[in-house]
Amino acid sequence: MEIVGTGFLARSLRPLAGRHPGTVALAAGESRTSGASDADFAREAALLRDVAKQCAATGQRLVFFSTAATGMYGRAEGPGREDTPVIPHTPYGAHKLALEEQLRDSGVDHLILRLAHLVGPHGRYHQLIPTLFRQVREGAVAMHRGASRDLIRVSDAITIIDLLLAAGLRADTVNVASGFAVPVEDIVDHLAGALGRTPRKEYVDTGVRYDISTEKLRALVPQVADMGFGPDYYRLVLNDFLAADHA
Repeated sequence: MEIVGTGFLARSLRPLAGRHPGTVALAAGESRTSGASDADFAREAALLRDVAKQCAATGQRLVFFSTAATGMYGRAEGPGREDTPVIPHTPYGAHKLALEEQLRDSGVDHLILRLAHLVGPHGRYHQLIPTLFRQVREGAVAMHRGASRDLIRVSDAITIIDLLLAAGLRADTVNVASGFAVPVEDIVDHLAGALGRTPRKEYVDTGVRYDISTEKLRALVPQVADMGFGPDYYRLVLNDFLAADHA
C-alpha cells in the first residue's frame, strides 16, 4: 500500500505499507477541526483531485479518511450512520462531506473511512487529547458543557483498517470508531486524576452529545467484538496515551 502523507495518521499506517498492493491511502490534508481557512480546505480538495486522477490512471484503489466526529454527525438523530443523509455540524464536517462527494463523483475505485478521534503516540499538538492534557497540566481546561467524544486507540484503528482493506471493500463508506462516546468532562477528570491535578474547568459554550453507529463496522469486521470497546474503553485509551507520550 502506498501512503500519501507524513503526519500522525500516515506514520501510524506505516506497518501496512507492505500489505494491500494496488491501494493508495491518502493520509494527508487538513486535520484541524477548527481554525482552518477556505484556502486550507481548497488545498486538500486539490490534493484529493490529483491523487484520484493518479489512481484512476493506474487502476489503484484510493482510501480517503473522512470524519465521524461531531462535525459530521453532531446533528444526527440517533447514532450517526453511513447510510443516512448527513447535515454537517461544522465547516470542517461540511468540508469532509464535500470531499467524499468529490471522490464518489470522480469515478475512481475508492473506500471512504470516517474516523472517530484517534489517540496514540506522537499525536498532533492541536488534537483533542494532547490539547486537554496540556490544559490539565497548566491548571485550566476550556470545554463545551455536555460535549462528548468517541475515542479510539490509533493501534486499534489501524487493525480495523487492515481488516477492511483485506475484505476488498470498494465504493463504500464505513465508520471506524469504538461506538461509545464519553463526556469530555469524564476525559478531563481521568487525565487530572492520572496527573494528580485539580484544574479549573471553564465552560465556553453548550456542547454536542452524539454517538457513532458501528453496526456496519461490526458486520464487516467481527473481530471488533474482541477489541474491548465499551463504556470504560476510553480509560485504556487515555492510559496508553499517558504511558507512551508522558511517562
